[in-house]
Amino acid sequence: MEENTTQEAPSQGDKIIKVTGMYQDWFLDYASYVILERAVPAIEDGFKPVQRRIMHALKELDDGRYNKVANVVGHTMQYHPHGDASIGDAIVQLGQKELLIDTQGNWGNILTGDDAAAPRYIEARLSKFALDVVYSPKVTEWQASYDGRKKEPIHLPVKFPLLLAQGTEGIAVGLSTKILPHNFVELIDASIAYLKGKPFELYPDFPTGGIMDVSAYNDGARGGRVRVRAKITQVDKATLCITEIPFSTTTDKLQENIVKASEKGKIKIKKVEDNTAKDVAIMVHLPNGISPDKTIDALYAFTDCEISISPIGCVIEDNKPHFLGVSEMLRRSTDSTVEILKEELEVALKELETQWHLASLEKIFIREEMYIDFKNYSDRESLYQYLYKRFEPFKKDLLRAIVDDDLQRLTQIPMIRITRFDSFKADENIAKIEADIEEVKNHLAHLVDYAIAHFERLKKTYAKGKERRTEIRTFDTIEATKVVVRNMKLYVNREEGFVGTGLKKDEYIGDCSDIDDVIVFTESGAMYVAKVSEKQYFEKGIIHAAVFKRDDKRTIYNMIYKDGTTGFSYIKRFNVTGITRDKQYSLIPAHKDSRVLYFTANPNGEAEVVTVNLRQAGSIRKLKWDIDFADTLIKGRAVKGNLVSKFAIKRIELKEKGVSTLKPRKIWFDDIVKRLNTDERGRLLGAFKGDDRMLLITKEGQLKTIIPELSLHFENNILVMEKWVPEKPISVIYYDGEKERVFVKRFVVENENREETIISEHPKSQLLFVSTEWRPMAQVVFTKEKGKDKEPLTVNLEEFIAVKGIKALGNQLTTDKVKEVKHLEPLPYEEPVEEELPVEAFGDEEMTTPEEPTTDGTQTELTFGEE
Repeated sequence: MEENTTQEAPSQGDKIIKVTGMYQDWFLDYASYVILERAVPAIEDGFKPVQRRIMHALKELDDGRYNKVANVVGHTMQYHPHGDASIGDAIVQLGQKELLIDTQGNWGNILTGDDAAAPRYIEARLSKFALDVVYSPKVTEWQASYDGRKKEPIHLPVKFPLLLAQGTEGIAVGLSTKILPHNFVELIDASIAYLKGKPFELYPDFPTGGIMDVSAYNDGARGGRVRVRAKITQVDKATLCITEIPFSTTTDKLQENIVKASEKGKIKIKKVEDNTAKDVAIMVHLPNGISPDKTIDALYAFTDCEISISPIGCVIEDNKPHFLGVSEMLRRSTDSTVEILKEELEVALKELETQWHLASLEKIFIREEMYIDFKNYSDRESLYQYLYKRFEPFKKDLLRAIVDDDLQRLTQIPMIRITRFDSFKADENIAKIEADIEEVKNHLAHLVDYAIAHFERLKKTYAKGKERRTEIRTFDTIEATKVVVRNMKLYVNREEGFVGTGLKKDEYIGDCSDIDDVIVFTESGAMYVAKVSEKQYFEKGIIHAAVFKRDDKRTIYNMIYKDGTTGFSYIKRFNVTGITRDKQYSLIPAHKDSRVLYFTANPNGEAEVVTVNLRQAGSIRKLKWDIDFADTLIKGRAVKGNLVSKFAIKRIELKEKGVSTLKPRKIWFDDIVKRLNTDERGRLLGAFKGDDRMLLITKEGQLKTIIPELSLHFENNILVMEKWVPEKPISVIYYDGEKERVFVKRFVVENENREETIISEHPKSQLLFVSTEWRPMAQVVFTKEKGKDKEPLTVNLEEFIAVKGIKALGNQLTTDKVKEVKHLEPLPYEEPVEEELPVEAFGDEEMTTPEEPTTDGTQTELTFGEE
């Protein structure tokens, strides 16, 4: 290392002082001190040093009453070498965890981020739980305080996995720790499971609640992470309410974060109101026409309504930092608890044996009247010799040898105690001590069972109100490009080759956002994908430009082109699912005469029919014929395609617009994440074509049909979710709150674009039964009247009522009170079979060796270029 010297030039007679060794040693000492004495907790008790000193000070001050926090801070300063500010902050953090400290006054709010009042205004005392599990002076190791005036604990004998219950965070020199809080009850259950030799799993539980995905938690070790989301509910079509927030955020910061996202155009909202009091209530008001489902996803994608937390399980053990997973932390904490319980039992056994020994000596001393001859001995030595001699016959009945301290205690027994000595009560006392000794020995012999009983007692005593707050659920990853508000307009100048949001005088393409990509095709057969910008040059002769969707297998590009090398023309169909941005891709052979003759982009795989017109040349017999793109398979973009003609094409005309050639897309519903998917997760809803819709009916009696978009978010109130068959009747049994009667109705959905209420709108009206079977059957169970049961009623709904309008009241089912309506096996019905469409061929074909083209109409597939 280069030596440091004083900056000023030394005058004559001055010496150069080297300071290299100083900062080499001092920095290392400082780093070690920060790691060991300030930032990182100890595995033994889960406390950082300042927290341990606070807990020790609170125990010294404990008299059952509250103490001013300022007083606790002052008392702690006897042990802590730093100022009052760090101690005060640490006390507030401990108090806000609501586990070890009972608080009084304004201790701040972890939900809103409000600070606590000054230490002189707030009060604290140890909780009953802290007094129960944190302290045991007889098994505590002590050390001198920093100034040598006091004794403080090296570690507190904590008999509970406190570190995991509270969580902690700290930054040292080149080292940090972040242990997330876990559920109180689940930690106890895990400790019991470990002691019983059973497997266990531990996941975080945050005081702010929320929803959490722990699929990548990695046991809380380095490299793991959890994704935490706010809990967002839909109040109505224009209002969302955030009722729980992610850990480490506050309502103030979250509200500000949402407003910033709105100002940047990521989400579209009208206003945000923070109505948080005891519980979180952030109201997000939406403009007309904005989808609540899409806004929920946008809040997760662009705001702190979803955050990712990376735990770092760093702890101090044997004065060194160690990185552990939470399972290992719990095992070590539980082992430590067992060891502390053992030490407490051993101390208790020793004390009981001492009590038994002294009680037995006293009984023998008084019963044998050894005190009578005291007057014959003038000094202590001779008296003790006399007593040792008198006790000699009884030594075999004692637990240990008699010592001078035992004799001194006997000689100081007041005479009034001797005269009032009750031998029966003395025997009872000794018998009780012996029973206690046997109990303690039994606990020591069955130490694991004793530890399990300890944890079960803690659970029974303190678990109330400590239920899990954070819901564990698997998340789907939200693609930002699918939920962003497209508040920008995209334009193209085809002739000059420019695309961008700033070309307002040119051709409008569509709406976009600043995180979108644009895909561009040109007459020369080139393809580009680039990020949306104000103005960007690609290539002259643009034939198609649009917002690019990654992994989109349903947008199919139909192309006929001329190969400049041979003069032949080819037809092909392909999709574009993934690319490297800002790279030119050649879709046709590179040649100055190669060019695209016909091109369309089809969002649902449509295949049109075109008419090909050849130029008159030589003895060509056929100058005009039709080509159906449906006859060409969908392959990779680098495939050369099928031969159209060896001769020059004059023009290509659209003869007939096509229909989708893609097979219906199978869609599943994953009840865990409450989302649709095509990955075969959850319940299969059906195979959906481009214009197929999905039927939804809620527990509240709301019905609607929707296009099954994979970005949709669903709540827990869905009763019916299936592919909608327009001609299929829906059968409903409901209780009308106004008429206080049960009605039956059958109807078909008349307006697919309108949300309908299928029961009466009285607040007491209730949906009892709904079926989408063709011929449904139901069983009506009645409530008891005057202690008598009424036979259930079986109803054939098809016969009971004809299909009417959705707003019809229906026919009254019964005048009796209905307890419930059960679904029965429907009557047989043969449903119409849907026609199968051609199977789509997704993905790039393998490259094949180019061959000489064959005559028109053959299906030889050729490839060129690189993928």
